[in-house]
Amino acid sequence: MKHIIILGDGMADLPVERLGGKTLLQYAHKPMMDQLAREGRCGRLVTVPEGFPPGSEVANTAILGYDLNKVYEGRGPLEAASIGYEMADDDFAIRCNIITLADGKIITHNGGNLETDDADILIKYLNENLAKPINDREGCERVKFITGIQYRHLLVIKGGSKHIVCAPPHDHPNEAWRELLVKAEENAPVETGRLSAQQTADLINEMILKSQDLLAAHPFNQERAKRGERQANSIWPWSGGYRPSMETLQQQYPEIKSGTVISAVDLIRGIGHYAGLKIVEVEGATGLADTNYEGKAQAAIEALEKDDFVFVHVEASDEAGHDGDLELKLKTIEYLDQRLIAPIYNKVQSWDEPVCIAVLPDHLTPVEQRIHVGQPVPFLIWYRGIDADNVQQYDEVSCVSGSYGLLKLNEFMQALMNNV
Repeated sequence: MKHIIILGDGMADLPVERLGGKTLLQYAHKPMMDQLAREGRCGRLVTVPEGFPPGSEVANTAILGYDLNKVYEGRGPLEAASIGYEMADDDFAIRCNIITLADGKIITHNGGNLETDDADILIKYLNENLAKPINDREGCERVKFITGIQYRHLLVIKGGSKHIVCAPPHDHPNEAWRELLVKAEENAPVETGRLSAQQTADLINEMILKSQDLLAAHPFNQERAKRGERQANSIWPWSGGYRPSMETLQQQYPEIKSGTVISAVDLIRGIGHYAGLKIVEVEGATGLADTNYEGKAQAAIEALEKDDFVFVHVEASDEAGHDGDLELKLKTIEYLDQRLIAPIYNKVQSWDEPVCIAVLPDHLTPVEQRIHVGQPVPFLIWYRGIDADNVQQYDEVSCVSGSYGLLKLNEFMQALMNNV
């Protein structure tokens, strides 16, 4: 049996008064998910281990069955793998957003929906005008910026310490940014050949402050200011670590001989890289509501024809949740249902070799809170011949009564692979 996981990032939500007290999954028109729930089995899954932040890097890694206590190194190293940067043993790689600040607050984590081509110009500008003076002062290539996708980029600090406390910008909309600057962990260990945690925090904060003057002076932002648009006017590094050590999925699950990951997000591609999955890029995949759903569906079908395991990740619902856009998040759920899940189901249900389909989010991104929430998420598993339970539709409330009950972390992959 082949297996495919279809993950709607941040798709789950809390009850919304404007929707009559329903969650978005309860309210949205999603006939395909509801059919799979009726014909399959449902449950809920704890995706965030105790003591870990409810981020996509944590939840997606846990969904794939990994023990976060053994493999977690933050987003930075995962995104480095995705964009082809091979980390050295003394590298510290940290995710680096380009964000929007105004009136002393974080306005948006995405720089006003920054496009990759524009961001690349800004990253090169920062390397020349921010990284180079620091490197000249240090007498080595201490820091460098690497272009990622849209607002998501990478900062590499040679000999940096991971023992720092950073604030994910998407968790702090409309909050004062100065209070969220990087801090050293209390009682941070001293590591031979690396900067101290305090030195690393001081260096990053210096770059944040200097980036604001540099980016404000760039013609790209000056033109945006003239048009009254949000400016991409500060870097914001967070979630860093060293090179991770992970077994591949093939090493953990004998059912998986080969696999593919399909995502527009560097983070997810990086997880896939370390998990031993091939990375498939889809033209027009953006990570937003305008992503190429049909292209991702076709890529998933083609991957399933060759591979045993496919992981399809769609970021759109998470971004709409962070923006607090109720109508858009509803649309992203409906788009996922009709433009991605339905074509895959319609294609594979008649194949001679059966295909197991799982659908779930990684975490909640409630539109009224605009941050990640680490509550259990609803999931469904469907394949021909599965012993269906009594759940009639797919949502946070209905799945409570699903026959899988409440699973935790790697129990989901074990249930999926064992077809139980």
